[in-house]
Formats: sequence, C-alpha cells, structure tokens
Amino acid sequence: MRRPAYTNDISKKSGCGRVLRKLVKRLLILLLSCLAAACVSFGMRGYALYCQACERESIAQMAEGIRSSSAFVELEDLPQVYLDAVVSVEDHRFYRHSGFDVLATARALCNDIRAGAIVEGGSTITQQLAKNEFFTQEQVVERKVAEVLMAFDIERQLGKEEILELYVNSIYFGDGYYGLASACAGYLGKAPADMAAWESVLLAGVPNAPSVYAPTQNFDLACQRQRQVLARMVKYETLAQSEADAIAAQTPASLPR
Repeated sequence: MRRPAYTNDISKKSGCGRVLRKLVKRLLILLLSCLAAACVSFGMRGYALYCQACERESIAQMAEGIRSSSAFVELEDLPQVYLDAVVSVEDHRFYRHSGFDVLATARALCNDIRAGAIVEGGSTITQQLAKNEFFTQEQVVERKVAEVLMAFDIERQLGKEEILELYVNSIYFGDGYYGLASACAGYLGKAPADMAAWESVLLAGVPNAPSVYAPTQNFDLACQRQRQVLARMVKYETLAQSEADAIAAQTPASLPR
C-alpha cells in the first residue's frame, strides 16, 4: 500500500527539524567552547600581568610611596561630606565588598552593551587604586582581570580607611593635580580641611572625567557633575534632600579666585 503524500511530508519536516536542532546544538557547543577558551586566555594573560606587577612593587611599597608625598593628607583631616561624596558617587558599597562589586560590574556591562562602547567601568575604589598604581589605563580585558586580582590583595592587606585615604591622595583631578591636597591648593587656594561643603562635593565629582570636569576648564560642567554627586548622596542616604539643596544653593556662579 502506498503511503499517503501528507505522511511523507510530515516525515520530511520531522527529519529537517531534527537536522536543524542538531545544527543549532553544535553551534551552541562551538560558541560556548570558544567563549570558554577566550575566558581562559584572558584569565591567563591577566594573571601574568598581575604577577609582573607584584614583582615590580609590593602593596606596602605602593602605600608608602603615596604616604611619603609632601602633599599627603590623613583621612581624619578631610571633611566628612567630602568622604561621603566620594564613596556615594564612586563606590557606594565600598564598605561591604571585598574589592570587587559583582552588581556594579554587571550593571556597567549591560550599559556598555546597550551603548555599543565602554561608557561605564563599574570599578570599585579599590580597583581604581590598583589600576592607577600598578597598571596602565588601557581598556583591555586582561588588565581588568589583573586589576581585580590586585584589588583582592589590597583588601586583604589594608583596611578600608587606609584604602580610601590612599585613593584620595593619589587620584588625578586634572590640570596636573594628583591627590586632593594638590587639587585644593590649585583650584581653591586652600587646604582640604578648609573646604566648604559645596567645594567638597564639587571636587568629589572631578576624578570621573578630569579633563571635562576640571573647575578651571569648565565650571558649568563641574557644577552639573556636582549636582549628580548630590543626587547620589541623597539616594544612598548620606545627605537629606534639604541638605543637598542647601549645598547646591551655596555654589557660586563661577570659581572664586
């Protein structure tokens, strides 16, 4: 008896479906294999960079090098509003992570994918200290791996207060100013301890993009960034909205000289 034509059609479609599923499965396996190989490769190169950095300088030597600067200022001599501003805008989970913030990194990755470019780094304060003191600013995956490994070491060897102190004393503020004391003297003509609240919040926002937010280059943009920092401080409850409004109102229309 001849099999009906529609039965043959169903058999052909089923066969095609099986072939397609096998093809998709193999492609997925190949893609995952390539991804795993890439991860291993980046991991190995990142570990090699980390080892090279460890050989060049220890964390203790790095810390001593920053502390030996004549412009070094201790954390206890800084306005609390400045410290709160830095943590709020740069790494609001600073006191809760061990050097690497999974949530911040995942958020930054999603934003970068949507933008089609690196628009957000997701680095913790500890990672930024590691990057600035041990590695180049080149945006490559292996450097990121090395940076995270070094951040874990820094967190194991130094306390949170020490890390924050080293960070604010070494970060770049634009116009050739490294460290908060140098930036205060250059931009404001005063010591960090004498900063007004609006000045503290203003300078806390500058290191994100020093060439853009340097107060002497574009005070309006610096003030826009200041308002972003104030919003973060309100969001993470280091300032009340009324306090943030008062600080914004104190900010002059131009940088006093």
